[in-house]
Amino acid sequence: MAWSLIHAGWMHYLLAIFNAHDWTMRYVTTFSTEIFSLLNSIIYFHKAIQELQRTHSTLSFAAFLYAIIGAIGTMLLAIFLSTAERWAPLFHRYARMGLTEYAAAISIIIFIGMPHVGELAGLDKQTLQVSDHSFRPSDPNRSTFFVQFWHLPIAWIFAAIIPGLIITILFFFDHEVSSIICTIDRYGTRKPGGFAWDIVLLGTTTALCGILGIPPANGLLPQAPLHSESLMHSEMTERVTRLEKVNEKDRVTLEVVSTRRVYEQRWSAFLHAAAILIFVSPPFQHVLGLTPTSVLAGLFMFMGEQSLSVNPVLFRFFHLLTPPSELPSLPEKVTGYKGVHAYTVTQIVVTAVIFIITLTKAAPAFPVVIIACVPVRLLIMNRIWGRETLRFVDAWACRKGTPEGDEDARTATTNVDESHELEPNVEHQAAKIDV
Repeated sequence: MAWSLIHAGWMHYLLAIFNAHDWTMRYVTTFSTEIFSLLNSIIYFHKAIQELQRTHSTLSFAAFLYAIIGAIGTMLLAIFLSTAERWAPLFHRYARMGLTEYAAAISIIIFIGMPHVGELAGLDKQTLQVSDHSFRPSDPNRSTFFVQFWHLPIAWIFAAIIPGLIITILFFFDHEVSSIICTIDRYGTRKPGGFAWDIVLLGTTTALCGILGIPPANGLLPQAPLHSESLMHSEMTERVTRLEKVNEKDRVTLEVVSTRRVYEQRWSAFLHAAAILIFVSPPFQHVLGLTPTSVLAGLFMFMGEQSLSVNPVLFRFFHLLTPPSELPSLPEKVTGYKGVHAYTVTQIVVTAVIFIITLTKAAPAFPVVIIACVPVRLLIMNRIWGRETLRFVDAWACRKGTPEGDEDARTATTNVDESHELEPNVEHQAAKIDV
């Protein structure tokens, strides 16, 4: 594993040096990104269920029942507090903002302390396994972090390139999709060239994790929209909509427009990383060890819910359950909802298939399946769905427009060029006739 992550590290460097984003993600559409986002939401819910299953196998039935209450309570309280910004006029505006932005943290702290109150203190509980005495792995079979990765045959070192390539594909696609989701039109942000440095940093941390013998850490998908949502604030602006003269006086009609803006910065991400470093170090590691695994399951469910709530697949799935008479009207050239529904079902089925793959021995190959969705969308799906339907439900993930719109533009350009080539010949023939 150490060599696989080391190989993944230098592969990330190559992707950053050659600015791989420009020649890979330019062909990705929201068909693939929505599937990947939906997959991550499902994985988070599945991880929560696994945590509760482990709790059931190790604790008493009463403790297991409270673990379920703690997990669901952590999720519901975090969801409830995340809506605090809409509680006006209750509390001060800054208090509402604080509750909204730190909803998950507040909920976690409350449900960490709750098992120590009253009769609940007598229940057995399962908490995160940590080392209380020194900065060392929590696994009792390991005494040091450092892995002697050079004690390996040369053949195995080269064989580790294959899993390293798969890890690179997964991390790169995960990072790029995270960047795409947190820079969609809803947030009004942009993806500058500095994001290539993120790939360098990700490659460095991946290689270090291999040397230290710990699981590699990469940007989790739901954190990207959660971070953007927490930095998004509404701004009221006025604009002139009409200027007219009334009794020889100018009268201006103003329209108040509410716009949303994300304050782009890196301080909050840095502070989050610093807090993680503090709490995995003694003596704060002991505080981390007080966290029940049921709270961790609740956090997983909250992150999955937050990611799912902004996924367009969810809303189009609701349209499947809505009577046709209650559905919103479609653009004029879209023939009907049958094509839209078929597109949504296809996304759900593909997501389910990929999730099943992650539960088998073929799990390391699932990023390849997701990437295969890109050529399938561009080369096959346009033969099944109508052009206007695809134009309505899908678009380029990293740039304006749709594949169908680009194809129309190329066709129009070709026709114009051909007409320009024909015009001189016509004039020449006419000149010959006049002579």
